[in-house]
Formats: sequence, structure tokens, C-alpha cells
Amino acid sequence: MSPDTQTTSTGLELVVDVGPVAHGGHCVARHEGRVVFVRHGIPGERVRVRLTDAGEKAKFWRADVVEVLDASPDRVPHFWRTADSAGSWAHGRPPVGGAELGHISLPRQRSLKSEVLAEQLRRLAAVELSPDVEAVGAANAPTDAGLKHDGGAGLGWRTRASFGVTQSGRLGMHAHRSDQVIPVQEMPLAVDGINALRLWDVDLQGIERVEVAAPANGSRPLVLLAPAPGTRAKRLNSILSQLPADVSVASYDPLKNETLQLRGRTWVQESAAGHDYRVTGAGFWQIHRDAPETLVGAVTGFLHDGGFLEPGAAVADLYAGAGLFTAPLADAVGETGSVLSVEGAPGTSRDARKNLHGAPQVEIVQGKVERVLRQRPRQFDALILDPPRAGAGKAVVSQLIASNPRAIAYVSCDPSSFARDIGYFQQGGWQLSGLRAFDLYPHTHHLETVALLTPRG
Repeated sequence: MSPDTQTTSTGLELVVDVGPVAHGGHCVARHEGRVVFVRHGIPGERVRVRLTDAGEKAKFWRADVVEVLDASPDRVPHFWRTADSAGSWAHGRPPVGGAELGHISLPRQRSLKSEVLAEQLRRLAAVELSPDVEAVGAANAPTDAGLKHDGGAGLGWRTRASFGVTQSGRLGMHAHRSDQVIPVQEMPLAVDGINALRLWDVDLQGIERVEVAAPANGSRPLVLLAPAPGTRAKRLNSILSQLPADVSVASYDPLKNETLQLRGRTWVQESAAGHDYRVTGAGFWQIHRDAPETLVGAVTGFLHDGGFLEPGAAVADLYAGAGLFTAPLADAVGETGSVLSVEGAPGTSRDARKNLHGAPQVEIVQGKVERVLRQRPRQFDALILDPPRAGAGKAVVSQLIASNPRAIAYVSCDPSSFARDIGYFQQGGWQLSGLRAFDLYPHTHHLETVALLTPRG
């Protein structure tokens, strides 16, 4: 065993030099020739790490920082004790996931995300670009130390949050890549409307997961409870009595995709770009309070500036969700234009129908994008796609190119699948004509990109 290796009561610990950032919320280090993916470090630091995944035959190991021996000037005190790696492991438990960059200053977080995006584009699409990752909304404002959730510190932005439940019925969150649920007493990344519910004071026995939505417009929050099999109505009523009376509560079965009303509504009302949207409790909506306006502005800005979004234009909104982009697109093309809105989830597609019922130029189709494009071939001036984290994929990209639009706006939440798909577009004769990146997930490794793609030549 080398001097930099030791075995403690909690596991094997190593001293390593932290190398470059990598996609996924970790940095790359090496120990005796083996790659170690280190979380909670900063490139250039020398740290002691605890191995969390270290099979003898594994190609690489995973580890958490437990002690900083030579700190980066960009290291700051973590804002959330339960997510702080060194402090958590000192108490014999891993940190909760979801705030893995909380030990890094916000400007450095954004520069690291820019590095990740640039590396993915270079490796997967042979594109040499390094776009700045832009702060959004209140994050552009100066930090006021007197405010706990002021936006300028990257806090208080989540309008949606998911929680686990401990065996004793306390609200908790999972450790990274683990089934272990760690009790929490706060969620600093969440808006005040979520923290004000004080779900950590509620006895949640009989519940497996809790989903919360608290719209940024201040409308009625919704708590979704996923009961364990066999949980009785009496137990649900007991939980209901512990929650504020002005909060909607519903029971959700993710296996059956069924939502049952317990009190109030099974949906929330969101607002963006001058429109109101009904979004079912299990439906998709951007989680950062400023994300909807930011993304709509970026997408429509690219298309307007290029002359692709004008009255009378034919456009399609693919992976359309509840209609975040569909509604402003309908405004732009007017009643002489047309918007095809395609969404795979039945419940979310029903939301879109309700949200767009007053726009005769909108056709809403529920189904997989690849099937709808195959069954309804038509000519479009522009396409907008906002696929799930896995991206569109080669087959869908080929279909999009075959539909011969003048431009495509691509919204992505994953640099890897995004860069892969950009490579597919380039192989099909298209080019990346515009790119913006946004820090819609401060203190996490996630970012959002909006790209404009046009035919080459």
C-alpha cells in the first residue's frame, strides 16, 4: 500500500491530483494507471478521496472527496451541509445528490460546463466551439448576502423537486448512484413555495416517493404521493391532514401512469411568454423558474432573426410537451400559418390540447415523433425539437433532414446526446449556424443548449 493509500472504517481512501472535468459531474484523476472519476473536486486540486465504486476488474473507479489537501482558489464553502461531501463522509454517510458543484464558485461552474460542452462537440461532432454558459434570470443580479434564496447565489430556482422517503417515513433524497435515502431538512435549490410546505415535518410512512410542483407564478402548488403497494386510504388521509389546506394533493402510480385526486387539482398552472399552461402533475415542465422564458426567447430569436418564423409559415414542434414552444410559435405564424405539435405522453398531449384549444392553426398529434413524421410527411419552414435526455437519435435526425425544412431549432439538456446528434446532422449535409448555452441548473453539472441548424450551402 502506497503512502497515499489508506484503509479506514468506511473504506479505501486515496490521495490523488484532480484532472480535467468530464461529462457527468465528476473530474478525472489517476491512481497507479487506473482512471478514477472524482466527484466534489476541482481541476488542479490535490485531495483525499473515498472510493465508492472500486471493483478489482473495473475499467475505472468512482470516488468522493473527503479532504482537500491543496484547494483551488475557486473552492467555496458548500451552501448545503447535507450535500457537502467531506462533511457528510465525516459523519459516516455519503452526500445527497443534486448539488454536486456546490463547492465551486458560480463563474467557475459555468466555465467548467463550457469545457464539457466544447469537449463533447469536438469529440462527437468534430465541431470546434467553446460557447460561454450564460447565467439566467435572477442569477445575473448581484448577490445580496441578506437573502437566503436570492438567485444571484444560484439558489431558490427549482419549481419542481423529487424526494425519496426513509424507512421511518421521513422526507429524504438519494445519494448519488445509490438506493440509500438520506433525511433532509431543507432544499436550498428549491423555490420558497416548496420549502414552505415543510414536508420534512410530515410523517410519510407508506409513501415511496414524493414529487412537488410549485409554479413560479405563485399559483397553487401540487404534491404528488407515490404510495407503496398496500398503503391504505386511512394512511393517505393522515398525510393529507398534515399538509397545508391550500395545496393540491394527488396519488400517483408511475407503473400504471395513473394520477388520482386526493384534494384540489391533479395539475398546476404555469405561465410563460404571455400564455398560461395546464401541466399535469407527472407531466414535463422546465424546472428552473426562468427557464421557460429563456428558452422560448432563444428559440424564437434564432428563427425570427433567420427569417424562418413569419406569418403564414409552417412549423412543427416535436417532443412538444404541454405546448411551451407551440403557443408562441402559433402567435408568430398567425392564423394563416400552421403548427404541428407532436408529443408522445398521452397525459401531456391532453394538456397541450387544452392549452391550445383556442389556436385553430395548431394541430396536436399524440404519438412517437418518428411514427408521426413517417405517417404525415409534409413540408415545413422550420422544426423545433426538445427531446428527452437521450436525444433524438440517428433515425429521427434522418427523418428531420428528409422533411427538408429551412431551419431546425434544437433544444437539449444533455451535451453528449446533443453533440452526437449534431454529428448526425453534419453527416446529412447540415451545419451548426448558431449555439447558446444556459446555466439552468446552478450547482449541478447540467446545462441547457439551444442550437440553430441549417442546410449547408
